[in-house]
Amino acid sequence: MIPPVQVSPLIKFTRYSALLMGMIYGKKRYDYLKPIAEEERRIEAEEKKKREELERIAKELAEASEESILK
Repeated sequence: MIPPVQVSPLIKFTRYSALLMGMIYGKKRYDYLKPIAEEERRIEAEEKKKREELERIAKELAEASEESILK
């Protein structure tokens, strides 16, 4: 078996610097996008409530009109 090659300290430093910079970038990007996503989820929940209410009303109206025909 061949012994491992000694990696240059400059290459090690560069690799770990890139890793650290990527982690910092990811954290900043996450912090930037998190409030935007929360706002989108809140708006979607409000729209869902409105849509469900309209569907419920339409269903009640359909049932009411069916009953009047049968009577």
